[in-house]
Amino acid sequence: MAYSERHATLPDFSTGALADDAPAAVHEAVSTGSLPDVERITALLESAHARYRDLDTGKVADYIPSLGNADPALFGLSVCGVVGRSTSVGDAAYPFSIQSISKVFVFALVCHALGHSEVSRLVGVNNTGLPFNSVMALELSDGDPRNPLVNAGAMTTTGLVPGTTSDAKWAFIRDGLSRFAGHPLDVDEAVYESEAATNQRNMAIARLLESYGRMQFDPIQTTDVYTKQCSLLVTTADLAVMAATLANGGVNPITGEKVVDASVSRDTLAVMATSGLYEFSGDWLFEVGVPGKSGVSGGIITVAPGKGGLGTFSPRLDAAGNSVRGQRAARYLSHALGLDVFASKAFDPQAG
Repeated sequence: MAYSERHATLPDFSTGALADDAPAAVHEAVSTGSLPDVERITALLESAHARYRDLDTGKVADYIPSLGNADPALFGLSVCGVVGRSTSVGDAAYPFSIQSISKVFVFALVCHALGHSEVSRLVGVNNTGLPFNSVMALELSDGDPRNPLVNAGAMTTTGLVPGTTSDAKWAFIRDGLSRFAGHPLDVDEAVYESEAATNQRNMAIARLLESYGRMQFDPIQTTDVYTKQCSLLVTTADLAVMAATLANGGVNPITGEKVVDASVSRDTLAVMATSGLYEFSGDWLFEVGVPGKSGVSGGIITVAPGKGGLGTFSPRLDAAGNSVRGQRAARYLSHALGLDVFASKAFDPQAG
């Protein structure tokens, strides 16, 4: 794709994102302190939902047959704070497959098991600048998966999961993601079967990784486990809790369970910031200002360190595979709630 063609597909955050009728707080808030009360958060979620629920740009993913049947009108938003308070609007209880958002949490679990340096050496942490399922990115990097949030890096990470059999690896992943969510997560069997029947590209990527000596487990079994992890069912309420667990130093704010170390949460958020929305990650960080991760079913998680997590769901996607409404809502709420980690105000010596 030529630069001019790619540039034309960049997400347009300007349309209605910060309209003139937006509350003054949208322009004033900075990333300090804590989240406002639940009533204020709910009002802002309702405002974001009303602004973008009729936005009809983008298209539902259809390269996975079961995802192509999604209702494009679905739109849910949820927030969970690090103290456990949560609120939702719209289709927040609608279950959908987690897809690529699972990469974040599997990476965190593997980092917790193997350590910072080992995972950085084996997987990498740099953006490819190419689509998430690119074979060219792997070839151009001499087999380096580059980062855990593209398919090559995600399958490398899945291959590193503790366990000597695919059943053991799958049990570790399912249990770990369930602890992030605070309750047992189930597989959408229809999605799993649909993906398993059409995942030849991922199997080819796994074989290519093996040829470069990068795959630590059988490539076909690894691809199958990876396909299962992407098929786990979640809601936006689940995603908000999972995101808030990363925001809370690895401790689930609902159950109080420590899922991963605080240092692992830090490493995971750093990778999300650079690669969470694929080749549009720079645009996301510039506009939203906090780590995020998308999935092709239409989900996005947004993590405000020390504050909480936002989960969004809407199936219409942009050219990179990111939810169009979810991105707009995240930008609006980041500004309104003061989540942007790069925002600041000049020190006022009069105020001390």
